[in-house]
Amino acid sequence: MNQNIRQRPLTVGPLRAFEAVARHLNFRQAAEELHLTQSAISRQIQGLEEDVGAPLFLRGTRHVELTGAGAALLRAAAPLLDRLDATVRQIRQARGRRTVSVTTFASFASLWLIPRLEAFQREHPDLDIRVSANDAMVDVDGGEVDLALRYCTPEQAPPGAVRLFGEVLTAVASRWLIEAGASGNGKPLQCPEDLAQHALLEEDDGHPGHGVLGWRYWLTSHGLKDFQPQRWVYFNYTYQQVQAALAGQGVALARLPMVAEALRAGELVEPFDPARYRAPREHAYWLVAAPAARQRDEVAQFCSWVEQQAQLTRQAIGEVPQVEDTLGEWD
Repeated sequence: MNQNIRQRPLTVGPLRAFEAVARHLNFRQAAEELHLTQSAISRQIQGLEEDVGAPLFLRGTRHVELTGAGAALLRAAAPLLDRLDATVRQIRQARGRRTVSVTTFASFASLWLIPRLEAFQREHPDLDIRVSANDAMVDVDGGEVDLALRYCTPEQAPPGAVRLFGEVLTAVASRWLIEAGASGNGKPLQCPEDLAQHALLEEDDGHPGHGVLGWRYWLTSHGLKDFQPQRWVYFNYTYQQVQAALAGQGVALARLPMVAEALRAGELVEPFDPARYRAPREHAYWLVAAPAARQRDEVAQFCSWVEQQAQLTRQAIGEVPQVEDTLGEWD
């Protein structure tokens, strides 16, 4: 018998990291979901492999695969974590802790929801908010989440979805980049043709239909079909694109609802005339509440707060009030 086999039990943190990596087969996506750095995820997986005594993943240059040991551990860990989370929710509710579970995509959580959450928590200090930032669509009818903040066309929105605000694209850059060009200490940025002297920060997530949200579509619509910038810089998440623009690394074609606060604060600037160069799109942002959750006071309070924040965003982006903001009724 091997006397060196470790006997200590596994801790939950590395198991969560392992389950997320195993589900995505991607260390970066697991790190973004758990709001950790990729190196922190890698360290947790390495420590877990040392505790288990076997490699859990086969790491290639461009892909990650589960080993036999990893697949066996995943079969045991996934239902265990689900039961643990369900039990914790029950205990919190039994002890008077009220929780609202929200699912949304990563960029919307980072750029719109999370910066506003502190204000809600000041008003409702007795409520716990659980945000699951995951680009995979989560079914609100499954009982795991109370509501979803989604991005889709009106035709794709489910019955009862509440429209928050529409999508508008606009070119943005850091203030110092604009000012440097205007003062002669940098490259000018006064008309779309000036983009030829700048890097264009492009969101490229690989999803079908994303082209209408990208620079090439915008450039073509303004008579610059064969235009080429100084260089392209590609990102697969909106918030990465915005962070690069804030750092002065180039010009982003941003989703206006997500950068409205940065524009108001002067951190980002629209270099071109908004009346002419802002580009509305068919997609919109929606609030979808689970039927079973609608009757709970804490969920109703959170939904009302989200709608109030959405109204402020509509004002910030200059959106004309909609005649009908929902595809159904919930209250």
